[in-house]
Amino acid sequence: MIRITTHRKLLAITLLALELCCSLTARAADTAKDDDFFEFDDKAANVTIADPFESINRVTFAFNDKMYRYAMKPIARGLRVLPDPVLKSFSNFFNNLKEPISAFSALLQGQPVNAASEIGRFVLNSTVGFFGFLDPATEVGLVEDDEDLGQTLATWGIGNGFYLVVPFYGSSSLRDLTGDFATSALNPVFRNLETGEVVGITFTSAEVRIALDKDSYEGFYANSLDPYIFFRTAWLENREGKIRN
Repeated sequence: MIRITTHRKLLAITLLALELCCSLTARAADTAKDDDFFEFDDKAANVTIADPFESINRVTFAFNDKMYRYAMKPIARGLRVLPDPVLKSFSNFFNNLKEPISAFSALLQGQPVNAASEIGRFVLNSTVGFFGFLDPATEVGLVEDDEDLGQTLATWGIGNGFYLVVPFYGSSSLRDLTGDFATSALNPVFRNLETGEVVGITFTSAEVRIALDKDSYEGFYANSLDPYIFFRTAWLENREGKIRN
């Protein structure tokens, strides 16, 4: 019994680690989209974050950039043989899997209307929307809210802590990294899936998002005097914008 319990714990930890690793590509895609990444209000532009491990973070940032360009991006380019509507339908499917935890996060933030909207999106898109491949919920006015437990911790008054660049994962903070682990662990959609299935879903979701991005990340990187500072600032303002909105 002890061996089985230990094995399950190790399996759960491995699952979370692999899930977080795969999300590097999704974060890079988010970083590369103007409209999605720069989602902040005027107050967000004045927010700062401590970066006591900048020298280490810079090394990790360079490593992640190489992984993105030479490991993940070639796969995403291969996916571009598919028409954009097909890629978008897969993006819809993967986004739909996040709706339950988004609803839970909204409820914890004291936003019952948003929580109900997210549940409504999940039910409608999972049924009428053919398991989430279509997005009829948006067409009827149920707009995606995209909440997570990192935002929940922020609304509870917990600060960023300090800035982190995590290998295979990207920009985060002590608070948001904790929230991301909790988000992955608590997502009810993945409860009855095998470890390989969850990793496959997460990895494919990330690749689809990069395939839809059309190389904006590289443009931002090339046009920045200091890409590390640029992406740190952009990530922080994006997170603050999501929290405030």
